[in-house]
Amino acid sequence: MNNKPSPSLADELKPFVAPFRHDGAGEFHLKSFPTAEKGGIDKDAGSKIIEANRKRLNDFQEKLYAQDRWSMLLIFQGMDAAGKDSAIKSVFEGVNPQGCEVWSFKQPSTRELDHDFMWRAMIALPERGRIGIFNRSYYEECLVVRVHPEVLAKQKMPKKLVTKNIWRERFEDISAIERYLARNGTVILKFFLHVSKEEQRQRFLDRLDEPAKNWKFSMADIAERKLWAKYQAAYQDMIHHTSTKEAPWHIVPADHKWFARVVIGSTIVNALDKLDLRFPEVDKADLSEFKRVRDALLAEGKGEAEGKKTAAKKK
Repeated sequence: MNNKPSPSLADELKPFVAPFRHDGAGEFHLKSFPTAEKGGIDKDAGSKIIEANRKRLNDFQEKLYAQDRWSMLLIFQGMDAAGKDSAIKSVFEGVNPQGCEVWSFKQPSTRELDHDFMWRAMIALPERGRIGIFNRSYYEECLVVRVHPEVLAKQKMPKKLVTKNIWRERFEDISAIERYLARNGTVILKFFLHVSKEEQRQRFLDRLDEPAKNWKFSMADIAERKLWAKYQAAYQDMIHHTSTKEAPWHIVPADHKWFARVVIGSTIVNALDKLDLRFPEVDKADLSEFKRVRDALLAEGKGEAEGKKTAAKKK
């Protein structure tokens, strides 16, 4: 007989979480993280993990919603065609939409530009008991805006505040806000979908070749691709300065979409598992009231049954 204890959920998921997590401890070099990692498993094994994580996520989400104490904020960043949309769709397949909300942050509107750069994200934060998903986020303000200085000029900031230190200041502000949210019960997980330039090229070609994907293609994507090196440098600096224990970054290998989903789903499930979520307990007074209601409903059912028997006999 094998008396070896079964591994905990945390131990089971650790190989798909720990290698890709950076919480600010130690050095960080984006180039050290491969884009085509498979975690020592094949696609069939990955599919089973993905399906198991969906069921776990559904269970945890129900308890998160019922308990109404914690909230979760998931941030997805990555180059064009990294697979953010499809990853969100796959990982959350079957999860009750009542407890989740996805926000996609595009180019700021005129109204949004009349506020600070964090404003539009702050009003979209998840309520207690819910999961908020940011498909791109306030981190665009340290990425696109940094790569395209002309965008910063449109943000109406007082000129004397736009100094050479602005990116470091934004990193500090973001980390301070994330620390504040964590201290108030928001679990923050950040995912950088790390795709190679060659894989992006192939996905762009797929978008051109498949009519069903044509709508995803934009000439602007090609223009941004030419700035690949600048974006990689911006991501390197951003992740290095905004990875914390309260809000770690996960550098997700994204060349194989199925493995990216293994990592993302495992990371989310692992974090929820640590919260020890439970359905709220009912106190004794409520239990007594439940018993009276149950007795009344049962009596009502018996009365209806007796009435039907009497009516049948009269016929």
